[in-house]
Amino acid sequence: MRAILVDDEPANLENLQILLEKHCPSVKVLAGVMQEEEAVPLIQLHQPDLLFLDIQLGKSTGFELLSKLEDRSMEVIFVTAYDHYGIQAVKFAALDYLLKPVNPAELASAVQKAESRVRHKQQNEQLGFLLQQLHLPKTNTPRIALPQLSEIRYVLVNDIVRCEADNTYTFFFLSNGEKMLISKSLKEYADLLKPHGFLRTHQTHLVNPVYVKSWLKEDGGMLLMNNGHKIPISKPNRPYVKIALGK
Repeated sequence: MRAILVDDEPANLENLQILLEKHCPSVKVLAGVMQEEEAVPLIQLHQPDLLFLDIQLGKSTGFELLSKLEDRSMEVIFVTAYDHYGIQAVKFAALDYLLKPVNPAELASAVQKAESRVRHKQQNEQLGFLLQQLHLPKTNTPRIALPQLSEIRYVLVNDIVRCEADNTYTFFFLSNGEKMLISKSLKEYADLLKPHGFLRTHQTHLVNPVYVKSWLKEDGGMLLMNNGHKIPISKPNRPYVKIALGK
């Protein structure tokens, strides 16, 4: 699998190349570049299978670089030194990212997933979705990419009624009555949806307060949702949930 690395720090480029050689021998690094102006024509020329892209590139960003590419069929793994503002959008698009310093095991896992997707190479819809979300006005309701076995569903956050953990998987319950199983943990979605008002009522439950019908006093406290589902509230979470619901 052919790759191009883009990072504005030469030490980071060198370190990533060393890690790839040691832990991901199937990856052939075509080039490592530091500037958007150099990276765009190089990517267009070589059309790599995989792009490692730093989010912050001096005064520019990796997102701006992507917007200048006509062909976005390559897989992209974002790399960043900190939990950059753009990571939220990357997570919503269900794209892979690595935090610096890069962990070898996480690198190998991300590359393995990219290799699997490259076998079914097509225009990377997730990149288009990411760029679309980044340009939406902040007042617009965002959508979230939910990867399933055979497809990636793009769902309005406001259409999510609740989420329920099933071991390392998560069930999503939508306002149209649909139930979806997603192969990611509830904790990941709890962190992602918290800024949008979602409440972690219990270790295994996350709810959208828009769909809460009432607080039931049975079993120490439960939430009755508009769809009739009863959601438990753990004892440590009761004060927090009461405040959030204005009780």
